[in-house]
Amino acid sequence: MFIKQSKILRNFLVLLVILASFITGCSNKATEQDNASVKDQSKVVTFSMTGDIGDLNPHTYFPNEFFSQAMVYESLVYYGKGGEIQPWLAESWDISKDGKEYVFHLRKDVEFSDDSKFNAAIVKKNFDTILDNRKQHEWVELINQIKNTEALDEYTFKLTLNNSYYPTLQELTYIRPLRFVGEAAFPDSQDTFKDGLKSQIGTGPWVLSEYKKNEFAVFTRNEKYWGTKPKVDKVVVKVITDGESRVLAFEKNELDFIFGNGVISQDSFQFLKDSGKYETKLSEPTATRTLLFNTNKEATKDHKVRLALNYAFNKQAVIDNIFYGMEKKADTLFPPVLEYTKIDINPYDYDVARAEQLLDEAGWKKVEGKPFREKDGKELQLEFLFNSTDNIQKSIAEFVQGDYRKLGIDIKLTSQETNTFWTTAFQGNYDILFTSTWAVPFDPHSYLASITTDSENGGPDYTALLGLPEKKEIDEKIKKVLLTTDEKERKMLYTDILSTLHDRAVYLPISYQSNVAVYHKNISGLDFLPQEAEVPLTTIDVE
Repeated sequence: MFIKQSKILRNFLVLLVILASFITGCSNKATEQDNASVKDQSKVVTFSMTGDIGDLNPHTYFPNEFFSQAMVYESLVYYGKGGEIQPWLAESWDISKDGKEYVFHLRKDVEFSDDSKFNAAIVKKNFDTILDNRKQHEWVELINQIKNTEALDEYTFKLTLNNSYYPTLQELTYIRPLRFVGEAAFPDSQDTFKDGLKSQIGTGPWVLSEYKKNEFAVFTRNEKYWGTKPKVDKVVVKVITDGESRVLAFEKNELDFIFGNGVISQDSFQFLKDSGKYETKLSEPTATRTLLFNTNKEATKDHKVRLALNYAFNKQAVIDNIFYGMEKKADTLFPPVLEYTKIDINPYDYDVARAEQLLDEAGWKKVEGKPFREKDGKELQLEFLFNSTDNIQKSIAEFVQGDYRKLGIDIKLTSQETNTFWTTAFQGNYDILFTSTWAVPFDPHSYLASITTDSENGGPDYTALLGLPEKKEIDEKIKKVLLTTDEKERKMLYTDILSTLHDRAVYLPISYQSNVAVYHKNISGLDFLPQEAEVPLTTIDVE
């Protein structure tokens, strides 16, 4: 009887084990299904850029991209709408009466993405590694003005300058190089510029979670972010170098939105807008599209030739036929709405007869039976360098080639991908360069400051302007305008500098450019930010 009951009990226990295993298995399966369901519900947005994000080092430049650096790293202060300097990693600051000392009171609730503390010590360490490579960053005049850095206590950081420098707070908002990486990101040498980062550790709203060079990058929301967290969980950035391919990917729903300047042609933007299938936006003017003439080259070193090129450029035709009237014609190097940039000048209106007269006076004569002008037996050929990944530059370059040919000028078009393009530009291997000003918060002071230095991380303008007889005088005035504390003198100097650059015809302003946004109707929150290069990924949402 006991044995029989024992067998029954044993069989019952086996059944219980089997049943428990079955229930556990079902439970695990249900949990996996629930997890998968949650995973499927995560919000992901996808867009594309023309190049790779680089190694995400905020203390270096190419091939790093502004927009991706801004996703991961933050600044002490933020450049807000209308140029308002807003508290960011620093919640407040004090400025000495002589304008040489800045004391920043840091937020106490900020951590890096690896859980390490953001404090005055790490701020100082970041500043110091940047200052150890001053030559690389001297296009930022603030770098040249920093005399000393101090961590006064755990959350108080002091910056001492050599001179009172009025754009100090403005330059502290820049996306690079004055942003902060965590302690564990520093290489063994502690030199982030020369030896890079061990990892991408920032305080920003995003962390890099997956990456394949020249193909894609995946950013995941930083759940430890101190500020307002992004509304989507992930951002996928695809590398698509061609604008038409980008449009096709968007139409096939492989991209949620298109954003930026030059990422698609204006023709494509108009097509997408007219289709009525998508939402489209155009920002207020940001910077100036311009051609830069190399004053060191045989033809373009001649003031009369540069004047002729200005008079011979039909800006209105470009505005009407390439931009569909969406951009405003530019006559000055900077948009006149910026502080200190409104100057009274005589614009170079389209005047072919005047252009021909100037070329004749410069010795470049038409030759019977030949398509191009000659001087001393040599044809007038100018090499026009532009960025192959910028769809708008290509359209304008082809227009220029056709229009200048009528004048007897042979334009040789040279298109190069971004990194090669900038290398060639800094070396000065061109006659005409397609470029643009830098928009706020850089314009006009930082753009002009770059003219005075050969820093390879600034702009190519320094080299291009070396052939100007007035170059030394222009440089001296730029350095003076940045340091003067007299507002009247500052305005006078800016007017003088900009008027001289206009008179010397080293730039050919085309239009005041804007960012474009095209997005599917289930996307919201895609608004333009004060800094042109930033993509509004913290406010964007997807239904």
